[in-house]
Amino acid sequence: MLTKEGLIREISKTLVKTKVEKLTAILDGQQFALRELIDLTFYEDAAIAFRAAWILENLFLKKPETCNADLDYLVSRLPEVKYPSCQRHYAKIIMHITAKKAPIMIRTKLESIDFEPVVAKLFDWLIDPGVLIAVKVFASDALANLRHRYPWITEELREQVKFLMRNGSAAMQTRGKKLLSLL
Repeated sequence: MLTKEGLIREISKTLVKTKVEKLTAILDGQQFALRELIDLTFYEDAAIAFRAAWILENLFLKKPETCNADLDYLVSRLPEVKYPSCQRHYAKIIMHITAKKAPIMIRTKLESIDFEPVVAKLFDWLIDPGVLIAVKVFASDALANLRHRYPWITEELREQVKFLMRNGSAAMQTRGKKLLSLL
C-alpha cells in the first residue's frame, strides 16, 4: 500500500515514463485519494510537484472515469498552479476533460462546475510572456473547448491567438491556424 509519504519518497527521485506509468497503475489499483495527489502538485519542492502533476495527468488520460468524483477539486485548484511544469499538465488535463471526446460522465459532471476562474487563469497563461509555449497551446485548446459554455471566449481567444501568432513558434503558428479556422 503506497501512502502519501511513500509516494513523496518515490517521486523525490528522477522519474522516467515507465516509472510514471507504474506509479499511476499502483495509485489507481489502490484507489489512492486523488485529492492528496492534486495537493502534491502544489508541493514546496517544484520537482516533486512536477512529478505529481505528471502522474495526475497520466491518471486522467488513462482512467478519466476514476477521477470524476474529484473533478470539482481539481478545477478549483487550477488557478493556484504556479510551477511552469505543473501549468503544462493542468492545461493538458483541462483540454482533455473539456473536449467533445471526453467521457459522458466527465462532461456531465463538468456542467455543475464553475469554470470562470479557470477561464480567467487560462487567459492569464496565454497573455503572460513567461509562460511556456506548450502551456499556451493546451490553454488555447481548452478555451476553444469552453467557448460554447461561455460565448464571449470566442472573440477574446481569436484576438489572443492572432497576437500570439505574430511572433510565435512553429507550434503556435500551427495551432493558431487550426484554432482560427475553428473559431
